Amino acid sequence: MIAQILWGSLFLGICIFLQLILLVSWITALQSLKDRMMTKLGWLRQTYFICLALAMIIVIHSIQIWIWAVALVRLKALASYSDALYFSIVTFTTVGYGDLTIDPEFRIFGAMAAVTGVLAFGISTAMLVNLLSKVFPNVLR
Repeated sequence: MIAQILWGSLFLGICIFLQLILLVSWITALQSLKDRMMTKLGWLRQTYFICLALAMIIVIHSIQIWIWAVALVRLKALASYSDALYFSIVTFTTVGYGDLTIDPEFRIFGAMAAVTGVLAFGISTAMLVNLLSKVFPNVLR
């Protein structure tokens, strides 16, 4: 049990660290893009800007889901990448259908993917709210 918590915490830490590094670097790039697009963005440019931010979040979460899927296959918790990817998505998003389960010896490790998802979505939501408040300062007050 302690090994599952330690391994799960390690993968959780890797995923969140990766998310923070990518978010900071991509937010810096988006800020530079916003500055070049002038302070008063038209609605089409605002839409483009927000779409870039959403694409960035989708990529980050996809990477994190794949990290968990690869870990589950390498640890032999699941036999195939398709099952591991499905399990990772369902767990990471905390949907938890229950139609695919892993052996009891990996359940705590698998549950750490849900903790990662909750933290990752929280960070992404905070970033989006902050970004939207800057792009639409008069709308979101």
